[in-house]
Amino acid sequence: MATNSSTPRARPQYFPHHIPDPSYVRILDTTLRDGEQSPGATMTAQEKLRIARQLANLGVDVIQPGFPSASDDDFKAVKMIAQEVGNTAGHDGHVPVIAGFCRCVREDIAVAWEAVKHAQRPRICTSIATSGIHIKHKLRKSKKEVILIARDMIAFAKSLGCNDIQFGAEDATRSEREFLYEILGVVIEAGATTVNIADTVGILMPFELGKLITDIKANTPGIENVIISTHCHNDLGLATANTIEGARAGARQLEVTVNGIGERAGNASLEEVVMALACKGDHVLNGLYTRINTPLILETSKMVEQYSGMHLQPHKALVGVNAFLHASGIHQDGMLKHKGTYQILSPEDIGHKITTEIGIVLGKLSGRQALRKRLEELGYELKEEEVDSLFLPFKAMAEKKKVVTDIDLKALVSYKVFNAEPIWKLGDLQVTCGTLGLSTTTVKLVNIDGTTHVACSIGSGVVDSAYKAINIIVKV
Repeated sequence: MATNSSTPRARPQYFPHHIPDPSYVRILDTTLRDGEQSPGATMTAQEKLRIARQLANLGVDVIQPGFPSASDDDFKAVKMIAQEVGNTAGHDGHVPVIAGFCRCVREDIAVAWEAVKHAQRPRICTSIATSGIHIKHKLRKSKKEVILIARDMIAFAKSLGCNDIQFGAEDATRSEREFLYEILGVVIEAGATTVNIADTVGILMPFELGKLITDIKANTPGIENVIISTHCHNDLGLATANTIEGARAGARQLEVTVNGIGERAGNASLEEVVMALACKGDHVLNGLYTRINTPLILETSKMVEQYSGMHLQPHKALVGVNAFLHASGIHQDGMLKHKGTYQILSPEDIGHKITTEIGIVLGKLSGRQALRKRLEELGYELKEEEVDSLFLPFKAMAEKKKVVTDIDLKALVSYKVFNAEPIWKLGDLQVTCGTLGLSTTTVKLVNIDGTTHVACSIGSGVVDSAYKAINIIVKV
């Protein structure tokens, strides 16, 4: 399989503004903040706490559990997560950063700090729009005013005692480059330790996102002293590709959500980004890696699906129910011969428990080899001609059903292969019934030796009287 074969590298020591290993990529999960902004995905404080615990077990570097100033409930949820999850070390000693999100507004920043300050590693993530369309129509301010607000709010966050401050440039990918370089340089000088480049409307192509990160690195004063982060939306279906390209170009924090949930078409998907780095990091991405505990990915995905109510499409990459299943006869034959023919990683790598050895789904496209393999897994040792005798009835059944189940196969084998001569056959049946509530059934059965037996019985209904009559004959 294509996952990295090297021994897992240790998680580097945490510094807000610096990563000792230049190949290490931090994962910031914003499922509980941006993910919850999906219409209908609201979660309770207790559900958020359970997901945060799971994210910590998963090995996420930074958890962004909400927007504390948005509501009392969100404040309580973020504070609760900061106090518990933000002070609990994992098996490897890792304690995640707990990051409160807020606008570049003094009151919001103060509330965010109050919510996260009890974590061992608290962070304030404050954001303001930097694109011309946002500055003109949403903020209704001048560029100079936006720069001054950003500078002053970073300084205010620092004055509260926070030494881990993330500045987010909302709609950075539609911002004028020179203005973006300028405002990033100003907030770095004011005390920001991470700068987040947001493709808020998911408009960039991967090569454009990579070029933007490269240009920011080349033109922003002080950029070498902070972490560059990306936050990509999926409006054109490119969030994962853009995120990976950002990392290739030098971003060392990637903002993602479990299952890719989020505003509109969602965000870059944690499972896709992490497994892309796991599969390709060593080979084409200059050794980039994370410390995500990948066998917990599926479990985490199902938890988020349940609590958010955002159901996955069957073909969702990696975590959809069809992600590791094979229906085509050609594919199934290849999988039987070598799993690498149609699988780039093992389903177990992300916690899948495949019910069949190779994840085969039997249907109308399946061939003899797939049928034989599944029958063997069910414990049947059939001769070649017996399998052949089953194949046409199997295909006929598959034409009528989307999927042929194990129960279907067992019934088919029982009928076609182990079809023993019946001991009794029904000769004749006569039923008398009406409105009085009593029914009379007369049954004639023919025994395997050719003799006939007749019995009559009364019952509370037609079925009851019929079974009683049969029982008289067969003496069950």
